[in-house]
Amino acid sequence: MPGGRLTQQERQQIALGLADGLAYAEIARRLDRPTSTITREVMRNGGPASYRADLAHRATERRTHRRRPAAPRGAEAPPQTHGRDPEAMREYEELFTTVVMASGMPTMMARVLACLTLTDSGSLTASELVQRLQVSPASVSKAIAFLEGQGMVRRERDDRRRERYVVDDDVYYQAMMSSARSIAQVVEIARQGVGVLGRSTPAAARLENIARFLDFVSESTARAAEQAREILHTKAPAPPT
Repeated sequence: MPGGRLTQQERQQIALGLADGLAYAEIARRLDRPTSTITREVMRNGGPASYRADLAHRATERRTHRRRPAAPRGAEAPPQTHGRDPEAMREYEELFTTVVMASGMPTMMARVLACLTLTDSGSLTASELVQRLQVSPASVSKAIAFLEGQGMVRRERDDRRRERYVVDDDVYYQAMMSSARSIAQVVEIARQGVGVLGRSTPAAARLENIARFLDFVSESTARAAEQAREILHTKAPAPPT
């Protein structure tokens, strides 16, 4: 299986494959590349609907020539347990981060979330995040504040009184509930606007339609999240002895 960076010709083949509706795995098979390479390439460059081979190639060249700050001395990749391949873990963490960013999350927030999610303990201190990501404490603090606001991370104190940032199995339940609450706020504001604009006006009718649509989405999202959590967290009965 070939390694190294994708060529411009390979990127053109990716674009053609996307246009033909091929799955990432099929495109990867035709190029004799890992599926993760194709997924990362597409998600990093606009997603399947907006991917353009020439733009992706130029963007990669710019990233390649951009000077990266040297890592501080003594900075090492965290040791891997359970027999994991460090290089495979690095590539997967990059892929995970890229896909989260494609959902709309800013880069640093996505990196912190990926780092926490892929840690067995699901928790790290600020200094551990700084060391692993090679970023400033201020960057970590800003990312944590954002993730807390989205309900995706919580804080707790360990036995040494250090503040730890935790992501647990409910991370996407909390995120969906937070999203549902945010949408509900938009519904409330839209309906206030109906009264301000006058119910018989076209603008008010538009706001009312927006409110009705988002109200349905908000309720459906919250209901689906609650149902999924209840089903998935229900323990199977113990087998008879």
